[in-house]
Amino acid sequence: MKLNLKRPLAFFDLEATGINVGADRIVEIAILKAMPDGSEVVKTWRVNPEMPIPLVTSLIHGIYDEDIANEPTFKMLAEEIATFIGEADLAGYNSNKFDIPMLLEEFLRADVDFDMSNRKFVDVQNIFHQMEQRTLKAAYKFYCNEDLVNAHAAEADVIATYKVLLGQLEMYKEKEFESKQGVKSIPVVNDVDALHIFTNINKPVDFAGRMVYNDNDEVCFNFGKHKGKTAQQVFATEPSYYAWMKNGDFPLYTKKKLDEEWAKFNAKKNENKAPRVVTQVAKPYQPKPQPKVEKTAEPINTDMLEQLKMKFGK
Repeated sequence: MKLNLKRPLAFFDLEATGINVGADRIVEIAILKAMPDGSEVVKTWRVNPEMPIPLVTSLIHGIYDEDIANEPTFKMLAEEIATFIGEADLAGYNSNKFDIPMLLEEFLRADVDFDMSNRKFVDVQNIFHQMEQRTLKAAYKFYCNEDLVNAHAAEADVIATYKVLLGQLEMYKEKEFESKQGVKSIPVVNDVDALHIFTNINKPVDFAGRMVYNDNDEVCFNFGKHKGKTAQQVFATEPSYYAWMKNGDFPLYTKKKLDEEWAKFNAKKNENKAPRVVTQVAKPYQPKPQPKVEKTAEPINTDMLEQLKMKFGK
């Protein structure tokens, strides 16, 4: 089956030093770029994470410190990776919760503004978990009837993810799905826009899941004491929450989206401020008080004595 694509769809998978999006680093990235004409291009990069890989993590993906000691850092590769992805939509397995936020974090550290605003993103795991609820290895066996060899190697996983989606489209092309709200539909169709809607269950804002869209497409916090409240409500009642998150241990992309909501809040607040008009009330006219003139006493003379004598008859 050929994917029905309006523009390229980049399947990608990451191997990292751990699963903490804010603290861990990528050690390998593989991208399979499916083109509208049916062609495919695969590229893989090994990355020096500039930090030790914990042994427990190396035992999972098979990449050890010595394997990436001489590889370029992500900052050195960021422009090349961004250019290869180009304007493609994104797809992966558990990509909405891990791969996308991890990739965005690395791009921000490298000062590469990787625009997500007009992209679609298809999380193949969400199709699988909603329809069957199993792992990638089981999904590959279930949909492709093959055993996944070399699981947890980025290139093997990304190719398997691509094949699993093709198998899902074939298996569920006429299958009805009933949501928790009782709405019935046939959601798994050969259309990236439809798959984007079906696989983005929680409608994430920052991909780390700290902020999500509610049913009214308003940005809400999805954790802590303000879970379920809109960002605008929280900023209005507790503006210090913004500063707390900015100074907290949150992913850079979460803070970027937080800044956008804070800017919207302040812009709206400034719009609601009516210009202050000062009206001067005329005061009633009051005559200016005249200064009191003190008269200087004149010295007593003969004429004055005569006048007093005549007045009092003496």
